[in-house]
Amino acid sequence: MRRGAIPGSRGAVCLLRSLMRNEREESPLLPAMVSTAGIAVCTWISFYLGQNAGSVACFYLVIVVLTAYYGGFRQATVVSIVAVACLDFFFDEPIFSFTVSRSSDWVDLGAFEFTALVISRLSNRIGLRELEAATERRDASRLYQTARRILLFERARDPGNQIASLIRDVFELRGVVVFDAISATTWRSGEFRTADARQDVIGLTQSAYYGDSDTCISGDWYCALRLGVRPVGSLALCGATMTGLTACALASLAAIALERARSIENQLHAEATREAEQLRSAMLDALAHKFKTPMTVIRTAVAGLPAAGELSTLQTELLTLVDQETSKLNDLACRLLETPTLESTGFEPQREPLLLSRLAKLAVQELEQRADRDRFQFSLSPKETPVLANQELVVTAIAQLVDNALKYSTPGTPIDVGLSSGGSTVVLEVRSKGLEVLPCDRERIFERFYRAPGARQFANGTGLGLSIVKTIATDHEGHVWADAEPGYGTAFYLSLPVVQDLPR
Repeated sequence: MRRGAIPGSRGAVCLLRSLMRNEREESPLLPAMVSTAGIAVCTWISFYLGQNAGSVACFYLVIVVLTAYYGGFRQATVVSIVAVACLDFFFDEPIFSFTVSRSSDWVDLGAFEFTALVISRLSNRIGLRELEAATERRDASRLYQTARRILLFERARDPGNQIASLIRDVFELRGVVVFDAISATTWRSGEFRTADARQDVIGLTQSAYYGDSDTCISGDWYCALRLGVRPVGSLALCGATMTGLTACALASLAAIALERARSIENQLHAEATREAEQLRSAMLDALAHKFKTPMTVIRTAVAGLPAAGELSTLQTELLTLVDQETSKLNDLACRLLETPTLESTGFEPQREPLLLSRLAKLAVQELEQRADRDRFQFSLSPKETPVLANQELVVTAIAQLVDNALKYSTPGTPIDVGLSSGGSTVVLEVRSKGLEVLPCDRERIFERFYRAPGARQFANGTGLGLSIVKTIATDHEGHVWADAEPGYGTAFYLSLPVVQDLPR
C-alpha cells in the first residue's frame, strides 16, 4: 500500500469479520434451536386458539427476524423452511397434509428469505461497527500506553531494542523488527520459527523502507518509518491483529522515539564537547601566560648581554637569532591568548577591502626558507574582486594552510595556490601532493585537537591550526573545507564574501 492511501481498510473488515465468525462459532446452532422451539410453541398455541394462516405467518416472521439478527442468514433460512412447513401442515387447507406446489407457500418462503437476508446483512454491519469501535478503543489505549512509556525511555546505546520489546509486549505480538536506515542497524524482539523465516522478515522490513510503502503480508504489517515525508527506517509487526491505521501510528511512534534518542545523544555529546572545550581553553590560557613570562626574561637577558662586554661576530649573530625566535614565540603565545576572543559570539573583526591574492603572497613570503617559498606556484585571476577582511587574521589563516601544505606534502613537490571567483565569493585554493584526507575526516579535521590518522606519519602537531582557520573564516562570514584527490593529495579551500555582498 502506497503512502497517501487509507491504510488497512480492507484488512480491518477481514479482521472484524473473522472476530465475528469466532464469536458465532462458540454457539453455532443455538439461535436456530431456540427459534425452532419458538415456532413449535407458537404453532401449538395458534392452532389451539384457532388462528388463521395470516396471523400465524406474522408471528413466524418475527421469529425469522430474531433468528437472522442473532444467528445469521443460514440459520434464518432453516427456520424459514420450518415455519413454511408448519403453515402448510397445520393452517392451510387441507390441514395435516403437505402441498408443496401451493403458490402461497412459495410466497411465504420468499418473504421470509428476503427478510432474513436484509436483517442478517444489517446485523453483520452493526456487529462490524461494534467490533471496529472496540478494536479502535483497544488500539488507542495501547498506543497511549506505548507513547507514555516511550517518553520514559532512558538513554541507551541501542534504543531500537527498547522500542521493539515495548511494542511487542504492549500489543502482544509474535515478533517485532525495527530497521534504522540512518545508522544501518536492525533490532528485533520475539521468536521466529526458523532462521530463514527471521531473515525473510528482516528482508521484507528493509524492503518497506526502500519502497517507502506500508503493506500487510499474511497478517504481518511492514511499515516505513517517516519523519515528515522522508523515510528513515521501517518496522515489522508479526502476528498483528490490528488495523492499518494502528500499524502506521506505531511506525510514527517508533520514528519519533528513534529521533528523540538521537537528539538526546547529540545533546549529551554537545554538552560534553562544550565542557571539554572550556577546559582546553582554560589550559591554553594558562600555558600561554606561563610562556610569556620566561620569554620576557630571555629577551631581557639577550638585550643586556652586549653591555657585559665585547661580543664576537658569531656571538652577535647567535644573540640576534635567539631574539628573533623568542619574538616569534611571544607572538604565538599572544595568538593563543586571542583564540577565546575569536570564538566569542560577539567578536567582530575590523575589516577593510583587500585582495585575497596579496594576502596569500604575504603568508608565503613570511616563510623563512627560500626553498619552501619556491615550492608555491600561484595561479591568480587578473581581474580579482576585493573582499572585506582583517589583514592580520586572514594572513594567519592562510599561513596555517600554507604551513599544513608544507608539513603534509611530499618533500620537493610543487604546491599550487589558485584563486577563483564564484560571483558572491572569492575562493582561495591550496593544493598539495601527499596526505589524502579521508571523507570521514574532512569535517572532523577542523575540530580542535583532532588530527587525521595518517597525519602523524608526516609531522607532529597539536590539532589546533585548522580549528583556528575555521574560526577566522566564520568570523568573516566565510567557509573553509577540504577535498582529496585519490592518488594525489589534498586541497584546502578558503571562501570569503566579496565587498558588495556584505552589509555596510
